[in-house]
Amino acid sequence: MTRTFGPGHCPLCGGDRTPGRVTFSADHGGGVVVIRQVPASVCGQCGEEWIDDAVAAELERRSADARKRGAQVEVLSMA
Repeated sequence: MTRTFGPGHCPLCGGDRTPGRVTFSADHGGGVVVIRQVPASVCGQCGEEWIDDAVAAELERRSADARKRGAQVEVLSMA
C-alpha cells in the first residue's frame, strides 16, 4: 500500500512541514564545512529536513569554495 500526503506534509510520515533553520555539514576529504542557520522545511513529527534547490546550490558553492581554499574546518552561517 502506498500512502500519499498533500503539499505541506512530510512524504515520510505525513506530519506537517514548517519553515525552519537547520545545520548542514559536509566532509570534503581534506576538511569539514559546517553551515548553520540554513533555511529548510522541517517535519514537526519526524524531524526530517528538506532544503530547496536554490539553497542547495548555495551550499554547494560555499562547500566548493572552502575545499578550493584547502580549509580544514570552516564554520559559516546563512543568517
